[in-house]
Amino acid sequence: MKAAVISSPGQVGIETVEDPAPGPSEVVVQVAACGLCGTDLHILQGEFAPTLPIVPGHEFAGEVVAVGAGVRDLRTGDRVAVDPSLYCHECHYCRIGRNNLCEQWNAIGVTKPGGAAEFAVAPAANCVKLPEHIATRDAALIEPLSCAVRGYDILRSQLATHVLIYGSGTMGLMMMELAKRTGAASVDMVDVNEERLGTARQLGCSATATSADELDQPRGWDVVIDATGNAGAIQDALGRVGKGGTFLQFGVADYAARATIEPYKIYNQEITITGSMAVLHSYERAAELFAGGVLDPEVFISDRLPLVDYAAALQRFQAGVGRKIQVLP
Repeated sequence: MKAAVISSPGQVGIETVEDPAPGPSEVVVQVAACGLCGTDLHILQGEFAPTLPIVPGHEFAGEVVAVGAGVRDLRTGDRVAVDPSLYCHECHYCRIGRNNLCEQWNAIGVTKPGGAAEFAVAPAANCVKLPEHIATRDAALIEPLSCAVRGYDILRSQLATHVLIYGSGTMGLMMMELAKRTGAASVDMVDVNEERLGTARQLGCSATATSADELDQPRGWDVVIDATGNAGAIQDALGRVGKGGTFLQFGVADYAARATIEPYKIYNQEITITGSMAVLHSYERAAELFAGGVLDPEVFISDRLPLVDYAAALQRFQAGVGRKIQVLP
């Protein structure tokens, strides 16, 4: 089969690799679409994946074409979205229900061959069947949505909060949609990309700006979310949290990124600084929300390119062009 392969830091190409076969309790999925994510750029840089080469792609959906021994609830022809998370279920964090912090954490498309290929193997337990009204390729959006749902689990937001989001790319827009549905009084967006801010306005955010200085919230915001991973944005965002507020590090930063905090201010103003790591008991809930129309795929997916253009798709994503970019095997 054909697959995108990151062979070494900065090097990615299309290669012919062996067709996968399902092991016990696994299925083979014929990939309909695979989304690109900031994590893929980090893997391209040599971060996250413990070893290269790797077939990337952790946001994907498709049709089951083979089932392994012991698979009970799936059969060939089922259309599924795939949770890429792979846990050991034995370490301390798995035993206390914090599987996303697993000491042996793995993920399809990060440490195991992923969905940027014609076929991918996944545990049957990680597959969610799709309802008839959902287009298979659109369902690749469920994985990033499940990360956003996890982010809101962390926030435990109250009604009528004022929310500020840095970054109006796919993840920032998803966080905005969830903020609107969890009772936020206002949701403001900051981004240096005016085209992306236009999408935020289209989706109904309260206000947009290229700098938080342009926004009217003199006491700061109750919730500030970084969805960029950019060190400069993170530093600015930390200073926008109001008294008693919460800062959520949601964007994936480079290993070397640093920000300075003010310990006295954190103490004196009871500010919470927290993070959200991938998916935790949120994938099926995201699938339910997606089936209910929480996102409009025609707005969120800006580009669908053939798998052979994977390198160009990554370049487009890295340049900040469009919103969610998918490759279609």
